[in-house]
Amino acid sequence: MTTPKVMKKKTVGKITRRSALKLAAASAALPLVHIRSGRAAGKVSIAFWDHWVPAGNAVMQKQVDAWAAKNQVEVQADFITAVGQKNILTIAAEHQARTGHDIQAFPSWEVHNNADLLEPIDDVMKRLTDKYGQVNQVCEYLAKIDGNWLAVPTSSGTQYKGPCGRISALKEQAGLDVVGMYPAKEGHTPESDAWTWDAHYKAAEACAKAGMPFAIGLGQTTDSVDTAGVLFRAFGAELVDKDGNVTVKSDKVRAALAHGQKLVQVLPEDAVSYDDASNNRALISGKSAMVWNPPSAWAVAKRDAPQVAADCWSFSAPSGPEGRFLPYLPYFWGVWSFSKNKTASKELIEALLQRESVEQRCTEVVGYDVPHLVQCLILRSGKMSSRPRARSITTRSGRST
Repeated sequence: MTTPKVMKKKTVGKITRRSALKLAAASAALPLVHIRSGRAAGKVSIAFWDHWVPAGNAVMQKQVDAWAAKNQVEVQADFITAVGQKNILTIAAEHQARTGHDIQAFPSWEVHNNADLLEPIDDVMKRLTDKYGQVNQVCEYLAKIDGNWLAVPTSSGTQYKGPCGRISALKEQAGLDVVGMYPAKEGHTPESDAWTWDAHYKAAEACAKAGMPFAIGLGQTTDSVDTAGVLFRAFGAELVDKDGNVTVKSDKVRAALAHGQKLVQVLPEDAVSYDDASNNRALISGKSAMVWNPPSAWAVAKRDAPQVAADCWSFSAPSGPEGRFLPYLPYFWGVWSFSKNKTASKELIEALLQRESVEQRCTEVVGYDVPHLVQCLILRSGKMSSRPRARSITTRSGRST
């Protein structure tokens, strides 16, 4: 007598509650990936800042295209100029309309100004900082609000904005050997100690008499504001403190204003109407002995006026009664809360901030961009080791860290 076989019942096309829970648990452990099935990942639009250095946009577009092809995402990249503050106006318009790009490039204070409509991006920041280290306190102050990162610091557009002088003009007209003061090597020189705001004024006066004035703007755009802010900071003059208190009426503010009154007398007559391109044009034309905000001015001079570029030297800001400070302008990338593709937007930002991508962009724009997250790695590679170091950096308001 044989035992009859027990036929196991096969279940086809039926998912039980237990199996569904197991599947969900397994899925949660998997990394987020795009489904690559004919544009299944959708579309992403990003508004970049339009780079002052011509090669900046091209290398960014190339990196975006490579990521888009790899992940089968359709990416629309727009480069929006800062001339006439068009980038700020675009941000304001999209905020008001609750529609526009998925990703937006935000200058220093615009993360705070648009915080109510920005998607928290702590997950991206954690992965980046775990891999590359923490960012500086200025960036944290500007982009981490109520405990949440609302934008990621980006190298694109971020810069130090100290002086850039004509080596020959400063030596011949003002007796300043800027190469000797700040040689292209590590270490302190005694000559640099004499580079104060008083010395800066005397050099500006001498060069103005020789017909080569310092092209320092007195307008309302970023370059002018940053230079004025660092002058105030060097004198310890604050218009508003870190807690938002108005602190205009002080002896230190009066001292900064008194120095400023002297300095403006030896600046170009049209300095009050300067925009962010005016100092660039002055340097490239060969009619100025010094500008502030050197990166783009030198980069364009290298292309359009190589004889001028060969005679330029970038170095530290002068010191004042409260120390030596250098203007610093950070940029951020954030995702709007009304974005239709937040996952892909975050992944694109994270990909563009990997060390290899940042280093490639910094090299193409000849040192204009300053990385936040991978700065220590790039400095070790020697690509930016000749940059002068300041004791502190200031933001557009003159606040420092």
